[in-house]
Amino acid sequence: MTKKILLVEDNEDNRDMLSRRLERKAFSVSLAVDGKHGVEQAKTELPDIILMDMSLPVMDGWEATRAIKNDPKTADIPVIALTAHAMSSDRDKAIAAGCDDYDTKPVDFQRLLGKIATLTE
Repeated sequence: MTKKILLVEDNEDNRDMLSRRLERKAFSVSLAVDGKHGVEQAKTELPDIILMDMSLPVMDGWEATRAIKNDPKTADIPVIALTAHAMSSDRDKAIAAGCDDYDTKPVDFQRLLGKIATLTE
């Protein structure tokens, strides 16, 4: 069965590149350009996993992840934080916000695929 990924990313280049690569790996990808829309789409689409940029307009990724994890309808959807910040405190902050895993940008695609597989099996 095709896994559905919600990619919440405001940078058009990152969004296009990552969604195309995921689609080539037979994932179904839906896109949100800010945290508010990401939360709304998580509720309506119930994806298998969410890739969440942390630096987003309207509602940042930290707040969006907390909203997703605090809603019983979406609480069980795994969230992987994607951020350019590679400090260990950023990983801790992502996990504290409810993210199930964390990856840095630029994305190491093979490593990210491994994390997606682990969280969606």
